[in-house]
Amino acid sequence: MAQSAITPPNGDGLDAIIELIRRLRAPEGCPWDRKQTPPSLVNYLIEEVHELAEAITSGNRQAICEELGDVIFQVLFLAELYREMETFDLAGIVERNLTKMVGRHPHVFGPRQDLSTDEIRDNWHAIKKQEKAGRANNSLLDSVPGGLPALMRAYRISERAARAGFDWPDINGVMAKVEEEWREFKTAQHTVRDEDTQQAAAVEFGDILFTLTNVARFARFHPESALAAAVNKFERRFRFMERYFDRQGRDIESVAREELEAAWEHAKKHCGDTP
Repeated sequence: MAQSAITPPNGDGLDAIIELIRRLRAPEGCPWDRKQTPPSLVNYLIEEVHELAEAITSGNRQAICEELGDVIFQVLFLAELYREMETFDLAGIVERNLTKMVGRHPHVFGPRQDLSTDEIRDNWHAIKKQEKAGRANNSLLDSVPGGLPALMRAYRISERAARAGFDWPDINGVMAKVEEEWREFKTAQHTVRDEDTQQAAAVEFGDILFTLTNVARFARFHPESALAAAVNKFERRFRFMERYFDRQGRDIESVAREELEAAWEHAKKHCGDTP
């Protein structure tokens, strides 16, 4: 039996996506989409955001366009689920966000002010603090999601603490702290003899990573982006080495360490990472 023609959703833009989601959620729609709930979609949303971040890092415009569409779809799917539960709808979400964003940009929507980016950032956080005033057990750290990856969360936590004045005076101080933490880790690692002492060494290692996060903050780049770039660079070089030995009919796992080191130096010169 011939398949019936696919009828695309009416309208364009976001309206077409919303209609598509409603058709998927309808009784005659897709069983998988009908059973989804906000909690069940969380992991998919996180996955799509990471794929978008990877596409942006790669600079591939076609991939960025596709992944942006996937993120928008997931966000609108969530909004539709809450509309079905009569919690709020997309119009309410947009109205609330517009009000918040206008309120956080008084230098644009109020009396015009020529502010530096640092002053704008400080005003932004001062306004956020006012918005949360009066809440029980209010903390500067409340705005940092607990579910963030550890490196991103470390950056945000240290940023909030620094805003309260709890910070090093300059980058030299925090770099000296890195060296101190490294010495403490080496001492702890040399005394590992059981699970407890191994855990103590792990904590000291965590202190190194947290302090290095602050080095990145003082240097004005994000440690997550820096680490992603370093991992990508390593991956390019390692894949180059794999291809290098594969062309010789050899498996990289069978190559001696000395030859691997030489191949690594060769890869560094041919992967565009060094002059």
